[in-house]
Amino acid sequence: MKVHLCVVGRLKAGPERALIDDYLKRFDRSGRSLGLGPARVVEVDDRKGGGMAAEAVLLRKALPGGAKLCTLDERGALMTSPEFAGKLADLRDGGRSDLAFVIGGADGIDPGLRAEADFSLSFGAMVWPHMLVRVMLAEQLYRAASILAGAPYHRA
Repeated sequence: MKVHLCVVGRLKAGPERALIDDYLKRFDRSGRSLGLGPARVVEVDDRKGGGMAAEAVLLRKALPGGAKLCTLDERGALMTSPEFAGKLADLRDGGRSDLAFVIGGADGIDPGLRAEADFSLSFGAMVWPHMLVRVMLAEQLYRAASILAGAPYHRA
């Protein structure tokens, strides 16, 4: 199952980019034998300043056809890492070929796009900067693959 991170904004070189690249590389390596990955990041940028609605148009274009859609949103479901790993395994085992995670811009995700999601995931009640959400999602993808592989990375 291919994983797509469809995100608003362009991330420049720096510590966040290095962390995302590292975790996604680890996910690709450990997930390959599990039928997970590769992971790719698709960045969209609303240069005209149209807000959430304009970002939603660009994000919809970035989504692969037929992909299961998960939004990252503070109103989403709270999951433990093993639950998240199980969700990925269930989607993969259900024959899903693509899973797209959507991370909105500074104002969040357009309500219409959020309503189209198959599920929504939260990293807690606090609002996180979208750059950090990217890092946390990349790490959780790697952690999920590690859990599914029985590797010792996750120590809960």
